[in-house]
Amino acid sequence: MIVVDADVLGRNRTGEETYVLNLLRQLPVVAPDLEVAAITRRPDLVPAGVQPIELPARSQELRMAWTLPRLLRRLKPAVAHFQHALPLGFGGPSVLTLHDLHFERDPRVMGLVDRITFKTVVPRSARRADRVLAVSERTKQDAIELYGLPTDKVVVTPHGVDPAFGPVGPARDGGYLLFVGAIQARKDPRAALEAALAVGRPLVVVGPEKDPALAAELRAGGADVRGWVAQDELAALYRGAAALVLPSRFEGFGIPVLEAMASGTPVVLSDDAALREVAGPAGLYASGGDFAGPLRLALADRTHYARAGLERAKLFSWEETARLTAAAYRAVLA
Repeated sequence: MIVVDADVLGRNRTGEETYVLNLLRQLPVVAPDLEVAAITRRPDLVPAGVQPIELPARSQELRMAWTLPRLLRRLKPAVAHFQHALPLGFGGPSVLTLHDLHFERDPRVMGLVDRITFKTVVPRSARRADRVLAVSERTKQDAIELYGLPTDKVVVTPHGVDPAFGPVGPARDGGYLLFVGAIQARKDPRAALEAALAVGRPLVVVGPEKDPALAAELRAGGADVRGWVAQDELAALYRGAAALVLPSRFEGFGIPVLEAMASGTPVVLSDDAALREVAGPAGLYASGGDFAGPLRLALADRTHYARAGLERAKLFSWEETARLTAAAYRAVLA
């Protein structure tokens, strides 16, 4: 049995939940020979073809230190797949997904306690795991450079895009700019608001409010802060937006960029290595913090950049993500 730690399901953890949910959807399709189970506090959200294993959790620390290791000792999986870190004391065959290492590159983006925890647990887990999955070439290179991992141990498994995000379907009234991501300093939604004000367009902000003070500042500046929204509402917002503005200071991949391009929406981005991996020549990139300049270009030639984004998005699929992941499982099994 392949066991995937799917504790993020139902917790509105943005990119991580999107990744786990779509991986579980596609694994039974691309690897029907593998028996896959998902450990989660929300078994009702586990896709068909995957065995749900319920594990309630009041404390994430207690879960990783006690209840999850105890369950794994009972299950004895052939391979166990985790996000970010291995549970305490687990020594079985394992695969670890690294979404990004922003806490290593810029310690200012995380609180002291979380930073110490991540800097202690993540490198140790990456070295112990039999295979490490990196969601981008940027994350792979970070893992090799920072943790000394062998090149052949780290496999790049890019994200895909859900079919819900496409150019055809219900759309909100256009004219606004869109920011999608957790409201926190690392994502720099202030820069998105400044760019929106500079070009005279309203800004809609979608994502969990990890920094309530920053969310309040955005509202005071005129942004329409929606918080977390359901997938169908998010898809409609992408389709209705004049452009996506993502000034993030550091990304491991950038799922909103892919979702926006698949929806026919131009993307204006920070000059971040992972975002360039995703958008390539379809994106417009800010130079020296100037997002208003490339935003004006996107609005002036929206049709061109919308078409370029649609073509670029075709290069990514969750089916391929699952195929690469299943290959990593088989390598560990072998």
